Amino acid sequence: MSGGSGGGSSAPGRFADYFVICGLDTETGLEPDELSGENFEQTPLRRTFKSKVLARYPENVEWNPFDQDAVGMLCMPKGLAFKTQADSREPQFHSFIITREDGSRTFGFSLTFFEEVTSKQICSAMQTLYHMHNAEYDILHTPPTNDKDSCSSTGDCNGTSVSKLQRFNSYDISRDTLYVSKCICLITPMSFMKACKKVLEQLHQAVTSPQPPPLPLESYIYNILYEVPLPPAGRSLKFSGVYGPIICQRPSTSELPLFDFPVKEVFELLGVENVVQLFTCALLEFQILLYSQHYQRLMTVAETITALMFPFQWQHVYVPILPASLLHFLDAPVPYLMGLHSNGMDDRSKLELPQEANLCFVDVDNHFVELPEDLPQFPNKLEFIQEVSEILMAFGIPPEGNLHCSESASKMKSLRACDLVSDKRNGNIAGSPLNSYELLKENETIARLQALVKRTGVSLEKLEVREETSSKKDLKIQCDEEEFKIYQLNIQIREVFANRFTQMFADYEVFVIQPSQDKESWFTNREQMQNFDKASFLSDQPEPYLPFLSRFLETQMFASFIDNKIMCHDDDDKDPVLRVFDSRVDKIRLLNVRTPTLRTSMYQKCTTIDEAEKSIELRLAKIDHTAVHPHLLDMKIGQGKYELGFFPRLQSDVLSTGPASNKWTKRNAPAQWRRKDRQKQHTEHLRLDNDQREKYIQEARNLGSTIRQPKLSNLSPSVIAQTNWKFVEGLLKECRNKTKRMLVEKMGREAVELGHGEVNITGVEENTLIASLCDLLERIWSHGLQVKQGKSALWSHLLHYLENRQRKTTSGSFSTSGILLESERRKSDTSPAMSPLRISLVQDMRHIQNISEIKTDVGKARAWVRLSMEKKLLSRHLKQLLSDHELTKKLYKRYAFLRCDDEKEQFLYHLLSFNAVDYFCFTNVFTTILIPYHILIVPSKKLGGSMFTANPWICISGELGETGVLQVPRNILEMTFECQNLGKLTTVQIGHDNSGLYAKWLVEYVMVRNEITGHTYKFPCGRWLGKGMDDGSLERILVGELLTSHTEADERQCRTPPLQQSPSMIRRFVTISPNNKPKLNTGQIQEAIGEAVNGIVKHFHKPEKERGSLTLLLCGESGLVSALEQVFQHGFKSPRLFKNVFIWDFLEKAQTYYETLEQNEMVPEENWQTRARNFCRFITAINNTPRNIGKDGKFQMLVCLGARDHLLHHWIALLADCPITAQMYEDVALIKDHTLVNSLIRVLQTLQEFNITLEASLVKGIDI
Repeated sequence: MSGGSGGGSSAPGRFADYFVICGLDTETGLEPDELSGENFEQTPLRRTFKSKVLARYPENVEWNPFDQDAVGMLCMPKGLAFKTQADSREPQFHSFIITREDGSRTFGFSLTFFEEVTSKQICSAMQTLYHMHNAEYDILHTPPTNDKDSCSSTGDCNGTSVSKLQRFNSYDISRDTLYVSKCICLITPMSFMKACKKVLEQLHQAVTSPQPPPLPLESYIYNILYEVPLPPAGRSLKFSGVYGPIICQRPSTSELPLFDFPVKEVFELLGVENVVQLFTCALLEFQILLYSQHYQRLMTVAETITALMFPFQWQHVYVPILPASLLHFLDAPVPYLMGLHSNGMDDRSKLELPQEANLCFVDVDNHFVELPEDLPQFPNKLEFIQEVSEILMAFGIPPEGNLHCSESASKMKSLRACDLVSDKRNGNIAGSPLNSYELLKENETIARLQALVKRTGVSLEKLEVREETSSKKDLKIQCDEEEFKIYQLNIQIREVFANRFTQMFADYEVFVIQPSQDKESWFTNREQMQNFDKASFLSDQPEPYLPFLSRFLETQMFASFIDNKIMCHDDDDKDPVLRVFDSRVDKIRLLNVRTPTLRTSMYQKCTTIDEAEKSIELRLAKIDHTAVHPHLLDMKIGQGKYELGFFPRLQSDVLSTGPASNKWTKRNAPAQWRRKDRQKQHTEHLRLDNDQREKYIQEARNLGSTIRQPKLSNLSPSVIAQTNWKFVEGLLKECRNKTKRMLVEKMGREAVELGHGEVNITGVEENTLIASLCDLLERIWSHGLQVKQGKSALWSHLLHYLENRQRKTTSGSFSTSGILLESERRKSDTSPAMSPLRISLVQDMRHIQNISEIKTDVGKARAWVRLSMEKKLLSRHLKQLLSDHELTKKLYKRYAFLRCDDEKEQFLYHLLSFNAVDYFCFTNVFTTILIPYHILIVPSKKLGGSMFTANPWICISGELGETGVLQVPRNILEMTFECQNLGKLTTVQIGHDNSGLYAKWLVEYVMVRNEITGHTYKFPCGRWLGKGMDDGSLERILVGELLTSHTEADERQCRTPPLQQSPSMIRRFVTISPNNKPKLNTGQIQEAIGEAVNGIVKHFHKPEKERGSLTLLLCGESGLVSALEQVFQHGFKSPRLFKNVFIWDFLEKAQTYYETLEQNEMVPEENWQTRARNFCRFITAINNTPRNIGKDGKFQMLVCLGARDHLLHHWIALLADCPITAQMYEDVALIKDHTLVNSLIRVLQTLQEFNITLEASLVKGIDI
């Protein structure tokens, strides 16, 4: 994404576009810079004043229009600084980035130094400011505090407080020399940081050294602007500074893209562990705020982190240096990566940040990273850190970072860097690689021994390579050793990071969903399209990777990466980054012909380092191109002279235009360079092909984020308002896309699974989406906050609301916190039903507050969102929260999202769509909390339920556990009890002890409700419990279904069949005879079996975390048990009108037959015998169980056990041949038809490959 924009022909591929001078404009004098936020209590020397762009050469170039505001702000982000002779005045170098509207970038490099103020007006103005300041100060402060205050307010200096006082509180024209900051700056299309730094340092040295430089300054500046070309891809270039040659080299199109900042510094400042955590935050698009006193450090950390992301690109707001006047931008409710300058005095606690729920705060100078909550681990984090540490140690950098080093590194910014380097080395031998060649050899031998002891492998080879290069270095490499070391370390670390992604996404292409329609229409529907098969990709990944990967696949950077992939089919128009990545992935796949290695979490170390290092070394050893030397320009006599120590106003007439015919470049450049490489270079880094595709990709990039960088102009309230308006629009769009994405995820899967009515997905993917929704809500709630309280803006708003409510209720006003739903009131009289739960935002908050496991505000807010989602009340609750307009006004500024009424309405409307699907995002996450359950048992009114004398009991099971047997007090059919979260409820066992005179009980259904989430399950029964009634059962296992909210049981009977029910439901509601069941023909029965088996097969093909309840598939309404029941009911002879015969009776007869056969020893072949024995053993075991289950219950148990032990198809074969079958079935019966039986056996055989585990409640009391 680097580089300019414009037509291919217009940009001549020059090294630099502009040379700029910024500083104090003596015409306009001192203008205080109010926007940069420094207060007037500061002494005048410490205040900031506006800096101006004093000159730029040339005036303008068409391919990169000059942005005066941006350059002015970023060259001197804090404005002008004044010092006196008593202060230290070291020059400071920093670089910066300007991001244009279309996402392309321009780079700036500036050197700030101090010059004596010669203008009398400025000096006397400063004097006057001092007199005013001191007068005010004496009035405000009594003498004792005077001392302390001034020290603390201006602390970044050494020496005793008294001398500080004198020095700061006085500026005396007669005694002091006043200095002011000035800055020279290069604006370039590509980021050659080291080269630009040298150019500027040598120019500054020319002005400050006693001997004038060989040529006028204009010659050097003209040279760099017009005569030094950009090196083409894969080439190196040498050109002349004022005092020495400068070398830069650019990677070829098959290498990692250009990156010229020292990675070493980032690891020294932060340490490996912190860097990896920060890297993870950036990949997951958290908000990242870097904090440091040094602009260059902010820049180095930001650029390094984004460069290490290769092949992904940061898609959001990117402002590595945030000018002081843009501080309000920190409440941007979007992901950002920003750098904030600290003045070195305030600590972190003084920093007012608008929101921290998902902020990663990096205090660069103090080696400290504050992470957002529940940050997932980067895959193979430990091995990864180990691999990076080995490289750092080979270069003498301690993996935990090096505070001492980082401090001294910042002081190396002076010009005579080389001397300082050796000092630093001598003082800190362990810290970094040594300068002298002999010591290096020694050191390397030690390193090699250590590496051998540690392990033989990659690191060892690397060390050998390094030594062999250093031995030839004297004749080879054209840059100094220190610089070469930086190149080496950079490329090694970058290769290791890039290798993580090539390994992780080695087979990503398989999962890219290519659009079926043409590019145009694909593009217009881009937001609705899924471009990557996330579920399949994740199901292939090792379990530990999932928390990270599932969130990463949701990011904007991943979406853009895949969009690029779809846009560029053929290699020629491939995005350069993508081309490099794809070629690496291909290599890996060649190596891993045995694909299983792609699936495992085996850590694959990086193998591309040597090759990458070699290509850099070759470029540095043989310089491809040398630019024209600076030469005398056509200047008038007397021009080009200047005073020592002052950077002059240059002669604009000679610098405003380049050479007419570009004869210099022509003469030195081999012809083949120009044309071919020019085109290559534009497509590679500058991306200057202005065709359709470019437009698409650019738009695709901008889909997710509306703003890349704040407008760097002088900020009027209207500009701020406009920016915030863009944020509001962006948030709304993001909310629309998120809700849509979450619904598709749910609905899409549900539609696929309607086969067995399994209603929900759980698992990583859902968690990820909900976590990102929580993030979005936090960002919305923190946009435009007046005063920040606590880490979670949403939770603190809820707490304010709660407080208001309590005040109102105590003052006795009407409280609407509990609302009954109309529909429930209306129906409650028709049948015994539970009194509905109150809908209460306050109550839901209390539930969350009572969960002791959640410690932080952010955690509470997230839990509350999850609970509201599960209850389908999120939109409603938030609407209620925002209906307190007074509170919203008190907490938020006018421009805040929550005060834009239309957008707020639309936002709530989008959230309303979540009510269309069932989420269990609270139940499935808080698995250990105590939950109150409410039970209601509904016996039939018709048949004397009131005379019932036995003592009932009930036991409830869910996916996470079961309650154990609960005694139900007789005649009390409703009770509430508390137990640890059972998860989604699956079965209820209900029974009684058969005591008393009338121990017969006809139960219609049982209802169970989770009192926190309000989920209500209905367990239909419709059968007798009692000896001699129905099938003689004293207990039954009921399979439950989740009721959709707002409908009670009685409404459901006729319209649509319920989702899943106990098998008995289909037979009778209150009827007793099993024979008035709808008769199905053989075709329908076969279909039912097919469906049931299919459901089970699908269940096992899903990722483990996303499977629903197997019990439903076995015993639910269209489950396996009921399908087999149909098989055995078909053509079953019913003996007399009133006597019921159950399938179980038939099975028992068959058992007796086989047992007598054995005794008479008329045994057919071996195989058959074991099957018959097995069958008899199971029947006997079920008959001997201490449980009082009836005949249908026993049949259910037999089917479940048969499925578990893969015996069902054997038994069907056995029974089809049994003479008992001939007696008890009519000739048309399915079980007598051989072809049908064979196809049935084949269908049941497909269950053999699955490991079916049964819920405890189904097989209690049986130990087979």
